[in-house]
Amino acid sequence: MSEIPETAGDVVWQSSPPGSIYDYIRVASFSIGPDGLIEQWSLRAEEQFGLAAATVIGRDPVEAFMPPELRPRGHRRVAEILDGKEWTGVVPFRMPSPEGGERAQGLAELYVMPSRTATDERAALCIVVDVRALRGIETDLAASQAIFGQSPYGFLLFGTDLTVLRANRRFATVFGGAPEEHRGHTVHDYLSRPEADRMAAALRRVLETGESVTDLQIVGSAPGGSDHRHWSINLYRVHSGTGRPIGVAGLGTDVTRRHNAAREAADARRNLALLNEAGARMGNSLDLETTARELLDITVPGFCDLASVDLYQALLAGDDPTTGSTDGRGELRRVAFASAVSDGPPADGEAEVGVGDVHRYRFHSPYASALRTARVHTVRGADGSLVHTTLAVPMVAHDTVVGLVQFARAKGSEPFGERDRALATELASRAAVCIDNARLYRREHERALILQRSLLPPGDPEAAGLDIACRYLPGSAESEVGGDWFDVIELPGHRTALVIGDVMGRGLRAAVAMGELRTAVRTLALLDLEPAEVLSHLDEIARGLGAPGGSQPASRVAHKSRDADLSEVYLATCVYAVYDPVTRRCTFANAGHLPPLLVEPGDDPGEPAMLLDVPPGLPLGVGGEPFEEVEVDLPEGALLALYTDGLVESRDHPLDEGLNAFRKTLTDPDRPLEDVCDQVLGSLDTRHGEDDIALLLARIQGLPVDAVGDWRLPREPRSVGRARELARTQLLAWDLGDLVDTTELLVSELVTNALRYGDGEIRLRLLRDRTLVCEVWDAGLVQPRRRRARDTDEGGRGLQLVGLLSAAWGARRTPRGKTVWFELALPDGSAPPAELTEEQLLSMF
Repeated sequence: MSEIPETAGDVVWQSSPPGSIYDYIRVASFSIGPDGLIEQWSLRAEEQFGLAAATVIGRDPVEAFMPPELRPRGHRRVAEILDGKEWTGVVPFRMPSPEGGERAQGLAELYVMPSRTATDERAALCIVVDVRALRGIETDLAASQAIFGQSPYGFLLFGTDLTVLRANRRFATVFGGAPEEHRGHTVHDYLSRPEADRMAAALRRVLETGESVTDLQIVGSAPGGSDHRHWSINLYRVHSGTGRPIGVAGLGTDVTRRHNAAREAADARRNLALLNEAGARMGNSLDLETTARELLDITVPGFCDLASVDLYQALLAGDDPTTGSTDGRGELRRVAFASAVSDGPPADGEAEVGVGDVHRYRFHSPYASALRTARVHTVRGADGSLVHTTLAVPMVAHDTVVGLVQFARAKGSEPFGERDRALATELASRAAVCIDNARLYRREHERALILQRSLLPPGDPEAAGLDIACRYLPGSAESEVGGDWFDVIELPGHRTALVIGDVMGRGLRAAVAMGELRTAVRTLALLDLEPAEVLSHLDEIARGLGAPGGSQPASRVAHKSRDADLSEVYLATCVYAVYDPVTRRCTFANAGHLPPLLVEPGDDPGEPAMLLDVPPGLPLGVGGEPFEEVEVDLPEGALLALYTDGLVESRDHPLDEGLNAFRKTLTDPDRPLEDVCDQVLGSLDTRHGEDDIALLLARIQGLPVDAVGDWRLPREPRSVGRARELARTQLLAWDLGDLVDTTELLVSELVTNALRYGDGEIRLRLLRDRTLVCEVWDAGLVQPRRRRARDTDEGGRGLQLVGLLSAAWGARRTPRGKTVWFELALPDGSAPPAELTEEQLLSMF
């Protein structure tokens, strides 16, 4: 409540509001007449001494309120005053308690001024002040001045109109001038408009509600300075003694250092979090573009507002990244871009480059310099650009620059500091190592894939008595190449070897091992060994591959005795099956591989394929156990399936579940095999990319009865002529008259050898399919050997004739002896039958 002036003539009367200084110091007055007795007694005196005017007026003041022991001295002082002497002193007095009990001891400072009455008699006017209240006020003023003036914090007192009533020296030191010069200013004289409005609103709220405000964060700059300062402001409302609001006090503390320390700590935590996230996310993919995108996902917007990654085009092509890029002007491709403030790249002085674009940086540009020197460059944004600062950070892996990453901050964001540069360098380096590793892996993967594909059967394999379809799906670029393989090998007698296998392990090493084993299988197949024998020899070869230098059987004992290095052990699984189209019988041997599946014609629709009971045996390379063979008669039209584990096993489901699903897809053996392959791969949850997949399907189509001629001959000389006659008759029946002469000659040679060097009954068999095959069986164990006869020898040239006139010939062991065979191409009418030239005849002598 403000003071209200009252006017009466020329005199202005001003009433002091409650709580004025007079209320605090408790000034009282009374007067003493010429007789030394109290004449007047003020209301303040009544309050201070606790004595009513009616009780005091007319009494001796000394007797009225001074203690008995001080009264003699008091009487002397009163006499001196009435004699005209002015006196000032401290006088103890007794004042009654409010309840009227025992008097309390008081202390008053008394000012006595002599006066005269209207009759010119001497009197006195006394002014009394309560010493205790006065000393309290002095102490409060001293404390207030010490707190306000000596405080190390800025102190302001705002009036009810929110103007500065008082400022301390600390505040004046920061904002200039003397403390009194700030009187009448407002917060808008010190702060920017947004911060001043915020501060004024807080002052107004404190003045209106009385609720204090603590730690109000204000940002500004001292006069003449450009550095941003941070202040913590505490505001509280100030009241008079009667509780009337008279203003707002503000205490300000400069917390710039604390703010900077907190920001640095937050930056350090952010940087550590970014590095941890980079370690967890980057490098999980072996794809270059994916790694680049992961880097930007980590840094935008947590570290910067915009970012892009450029990689050398040579690196993306699989070449050395330094090819043509030592001067920083090599071709680069933008593989990733991310922005938290715009959809496209900013115009920062370089031509705009979109993701996938191939470009070059100008030689004198800071970007080319960063690539050339492998050092971080800071690029200021152009006028009108969205970006105010860009860090051009080279991506260095193994002392080789593989690309450039740009981290940019838009206007309004804080500029990059030294810690930001260090973090950007570390992030770019980690990404570069991951990208270079991905490049090296991609190159090895492509080489392994080329090697792997070169070792698989070219085109669509063909076999007598079989309709074959196959699929091979290598693992994706992110997964290492495996050692899966399959093969279809033609054997003598129109038989066919079906092979499928899987080298355990991944990468180029597994692909090379697969190639070695596949070559060994083909070599062993040409020897026409039984399936179990083939696997036994493969097991020896696999163990030799894991030995130092590929040790051979002579060093196996030493190899077994040493501690095995598991990283050098080659293990593989394999199924080797031999199919005879004449008997429609297939002989299986298994080395730890998944069992073959068979779908017989006539099965109920929807009936799952049958798992053939083939003893699995141990994987190749383990050794120690023989392999077993199983013979299975396959009906015409049956479907046989060989496969690798990539088709039926993944991380998401167990092997049994995948195998059952595969069996359920093979329910219709009459469908075209190519359709069956597509259905299998399309319906199964193969999770392709985790492992290689090999699938080999064969539909049984045995040789017709009329395509086979089979005779048994007694062991006597006339069987040679009988064999020629049977062969001639059969060829004419097959309309192969062009082959009669050659076949008769070669059949007579083989039967003659069987009579001369063999044992037991002789068996002659002719098979017609894509070629003509003639087989002569006997019980002898001695294998025929081709040799050069001497000029004087009358015989010994039969096998030479067989070799010259046939397309192929050979011999193989059988359970009861041996079989010698030759093969002739069927005539197609475009070439005359094979005849011996003069040179061939002379070579026999």
